[in-house]
Amino acid sequence: MNIGFIGLGTMGKPMAGHLAKAGHTLYIYNRTPGKTNDWNDQSSVVVVSSPAEAAAKSELLFTMLSDDRAVEQVYFGDNGILSGCQTSGELPLRLVVDCSTIDPNVSIRTAEALEKLGIDKLDAPVTGSKPQAEQGILTFIVGGKREVFERTEPILLLMGKKAVYMGGHGAGSIAKLANNMMVATHLVALSESLAMLRKAGLDPAAFLDVVAGGGARSGMAEMKGPKILENDYSPQFMTALMHKDLGLAAKLSDSLSLPVPVAAVVKQLYQTACNNGLGEEDMSAIFKYYEQSANLK
Repeated sequence: MNIGFIGLGTMGKPMAGHLAKAGHTLYIYNRTPGKTNDWNDQSSVVVVSSPAEAAAKSELLFTMLSDDRAVEQVYFGDNGILSGCQTSGELPLRLVVDCSTIDPNVSIRTAEALEKLGIDKLDAPVTGSKPQAEQGILTFIVGGKREVFERTEPILLLMGKKAVYMGGHGAGSIAKLANNMMVATHLVALSESLAMLRKAGLDPAAFLDVVAGGGARSGMAEMKGPKILENDYSPQFMTALMHKDLGLAAKLSDSLSLPVPVAAVVKQLYQTACNNGLGEEDMSAIFKYYEQSANLK
């Protein structure tokens, strides 16, 4: 297939790479042009000049963008996806899949705009971060028409190990926000426990062995515990992006009249971490907040 891919950041680049390795021709675009330089020597990859051009040349188009504003710009802006669809006459494009973590209302609005042009849309954010994207073991959380999901699932599984259908337009985005509320909360709980262990003079590495064998076992302990012990906060998923997702979850919970007091506290902790200059470090840098609070070296 001719597949477009817009957004070649930490997650998008390895995801697009799996599609290229599977033999598809890619039409790629990134808002920061330098991120396409690595692709110039690949004959099956074409760097295009705009989202509109990617839409005009692709049968299937993926977007993997950082936030609502980026999605609005890429879909509705000048030379955006919708512009390319409206001005190119008969299009090969039949489906757009947005893997961004965004406000569900934005997911729905983009789907409705595309469907007016006869183009299907799925919202399909992912669980996992850079290592899972590189290994091709992401989980896609999908909203949209079930029959469209079923047709698209084999393509998704070139980049992931699982794709879970959640419901109509926006359902994938809602489920992703709920997932990230849990992720952030687990990571805060891990950080508090490790800080207590270190303050008491015990071995945090041995404690992770304890956690792995009991009821406190979690993906965050397994994935982020070693990074914390190694003082490695190179970004796999940035603290600022997690704070953004918690803000979206808070907005969603307000619209549902649902109290989420634990998530509200966790959001404030991530805000503090961002205010302390940790926004561009990995989300596990929330542990640094506890190091500072406990005066740990």
